[in-house]
Amino acid sequence: MIEKLSQEESQKLLSEQCVARLGCVLEGGEPYVVPVNYLFKDGFIFIHSLPGLKVEALRANPKACIQVDDIKSFFEWRSAIAFGEFEEITDATELEEFLSEIMFRFPKLTPVETVINHEESPPAEMVLFRIRIKRITGTTER
Repeated sequence: MIEKLSQEESQKLLSEQCVARLGCVLEGGEPYVVPVNYLFKDGFIFIHSLPGLKVEALRANPKACIQVDDIKSFFEWRSAIAFGEFEEITDATELEEFLSEIMFRFPKLTPVETVINHEESPPAEMVLFRIRIKRITGTTER
């Protein structure tokens, strides 16, 4: 039977997972969904990326959502969607703090990490941003 997850259960699911689908809106209103690695902390979803379509879309229209799931079988799964707004992180201290956390969690996992030498500063073209969560919904089949 499909049931709603509580806010706490939905947040727990967000904190347990590390791969999500990021939904945003391209110029002209076309939806765009792409997988991303993320860090859920303090009511924000933190994501890093090289410049590209998702970053351009989010800069133009900050509305975004993140969808995660935990699927054990067709009849045992959980799914949560967090809705919010894109905020680019530009403060040097904040950039360094969250980039360190993200790099610790995802060493060499995505194309962004392959261009970073851990002994040097991140490349200037890297974009670190967060989704300020406004609401979360979740469902499950147990």
